[in-house]
Amino acid sequence: MTFENFGLCDELLRAVHDQGYDTPSPVQAQAIPIVLQGKDIMAAAQTGTGKTAGFTLPLLQRLHQAKSDHGRRPIRALILTPTRELAAQIAESVRVYGKYLPVRSTVVFGGVGIKPQINTLRRGVDVLVATPGRLLDLANQKIAHLSHVDILVLDEADRMLDMGFIHDIRKILAMLPKKRQTLLFSATFSNDIKRLAKGILHQPVLVEIARNEASGQVTQVVHPVGKSSKRALLSHLIRSQAWQQVLVFTRTKHGANRLTEQLGKDGIQAAAIHGNKSQTARTKALAGFKQGEIRVLVATDIAARGLDIDQLPHVVNYELPNVPEDYVHRIGRTGRAGRSGEAMSLVCHEEMKLLRSIEKLIGKQVTQVEIEGFAADTGGSEEETTTRPAPNHRAPRRNTSRGQRNTRSTNAPSRRSRNSARPAR
Repeated sequence: MTFENFGLCDELLRAVHDQGYDTPSPVQAQAIPIVLQGKDIMAAAQTGTGKTAGFTLPLLQRLHQAKSDHGRRPIRALILTPTRELAAQIAESVRVYGKYLPVRSTVVFGGVGIKPQINTLRRGVDVLVATPGRLLDLANQKIAHLSHVDILVLDEADRMLDMGFIHDIRKILAMLPKKRQTLLFSATFSNDIKRLAKGILHQPVLVEIARNEASGQVTQVVHPVGKSSKRALLSHLIRSQAWQQVLVFTRTKHGANRLTEQLGKDGIQAAAIHGNKSQTARTKALAGFKQGEIRVLVATDIAARGLDIDQLPHVVNYELPNVPEDYVHRIGRTGRAGRSGEAMSLVCHEEMKLLRSIEKLIGKQVTQVEIEGFAADTGGSEEETTTRPAPNHRAPRRNTSRGQRNTRSTNAPSRRSRNSARPAR
């Protein structure tokens, strides 16, 4: 199957080919025909599966086919998303795929000045990408008019509920026409998501793609390490393996700031992004990371949602997430669009229970590779960590190379395990 099989207009096909895509991903192959038929959809799709193009392309096609009869450009399609970064990424996809169409689009979110957003909306847009809070501000000021919305997209609906946006979402839904097409995308179908879907979707078609599975393009490995040695091990890996671009996850904003400062003391350029950072600071950090000026981007889960970094080679879980599903989202930042990637987790004794929960979720054991000089002890705290010179040897290659040994619990085989190859877009 190719994108030509969907019956998309020449302008959209040209934009798709400009991006180097010929074959749709599984979620695109299932979702695009459904959306083109005007049906509601409830889709479970992980990050990195190509879901953004899965709703953006048919949305643009439908807007192109249905010429507006409302006179001045009203908002005809609304895409709601939980975070600023994800909103910006989706807005860029709308711009890229719609560049040959006479479609206007914009994005609005908090943390930046509202006046430019007001000016853009007053000139009229067809597609609006928004976070709930800023959209409500604009709607209450009578700037964003939602009475002509034909298509509503709720992206990462599970994350929006987790972040407490349910009341904002319900207020926004009350402003929309009852007769509309609604597309709901979520990583999981929790009971809360099912309740939300029941109230806003009309006879939806269900689509489930690779639920709770990590991409087969991502090589996963666990490095057992003492809690007090994590930072030294991370610096050692970055230096000895000459990583030039690595995304590192911490659990907390404070932990992200602290690790960024410590890496700086080790002579490694790093920047942090999290909810307490201004949008300007977050945008600057992400731009520096993409351009190679910053070697390490340290992020919390919420801040990293929607990050789309071309050919990101390495993701490190400096701390395992408390929610196993977040592990899949994290490592989904690499191994995208059919490319390979590596996901490493630095796991101390206290996190072994979290690791077992993750392995149960993804249905496989992650190979453990111990690195010489970084013992997997149970004591110490990160606050007590002092700058420690890395051992005077390069990080050994995996498996049989000198300095590493595979370790598992006594009831698990000591071997590397890989997912079967599966392209992720």
